[in-house]
Amino acid sequence: MQDIIKRLAERLYNKNEKLTIDQAITWVELLWEDFDSTRAKAGREYAGKEVTEQIVLRWIDHYGPKLHEFAEHNPKYRELFEKNKKLH
Repeated sequence: MQDIIKRLAERLYNKNEKLTIDQAITWVELLWEDFDSTRAKAGREYAGKEVTEQIVLRWIDHYGPKLHEFAEHNPKYRELFEKNKKLH
């Protein structure tokens, strides 16, 4: 599982130069948990890590370059990422 998270985080890191690798890992973990918990709340069966990986991969490809903007405008997420802001 950690290999999948690491691979997805590296992909996100390469798509968004505003994120550190640690921030990318945090984002991948958040996206993963969000998808799994949303499916569970909807009463759907667990589809397996392969399905979750594919969804998170799509989200990274689609939203990855702009995820830092979401965090900047959402206090809940901003706090998670301000501690590890990338220094330029």
